[in-house]
Amino acid sequence: MSASHLYKLELLWRGEHTRTYDSYSREHAIRINGKTEIRATADPMFKGDRSLHNPEDLLLAALSGCHLLTYLALCARARINVLSYCDQAEGTLLLDKDGGGRFSEVVLHPVVVIEDQSQVEKAIGFHTAAHKYCFIASSVNFPVRHEPVVRSGL
Repeated sequence: MSASHLYKLELLWRGEHTRTYDSYSREHAIRINGKTEIRATADPMFKGDRSLHNPEDLLLAALSGCHLLTYLALCARARINVLSYCDQAEGTLLLDKDGGGRFSEVVLHPVVVIEDQSQVEKAIGFHTAAHKYCFIASSVNFPVRHEPVVRSGL
């Protein structure tokens, strides 16, 4: 497997004009070859459509999804049978007085149910490893914390 992977997408905006801040559509399309197009917009506080995803939503989803997929891989390799996984992720965006901003942190709240009670402690520990190996969490410049709950389904 190659050590370098290139990801590509096309982002397309077809607005009418940007004469004023209030006048233009924030809706845009994210196109990735062979995948369903994503319609996205700005956050509603920046005049976006509440019914569409925004970049902040997608960043939070990427962090949560990366943690999930890394965690499941670690559990599968260790023969820990995960029965369910649900995360209620939260991200805090701090706005600057000049109109900029940044995420100050993301907290993941995964609730995991595994088959074997004797593996609960090991399964809890895999959240730390999942964080270490998550490509997205390793790429951001703010803390990504996890507060997992793991229990046996039996």
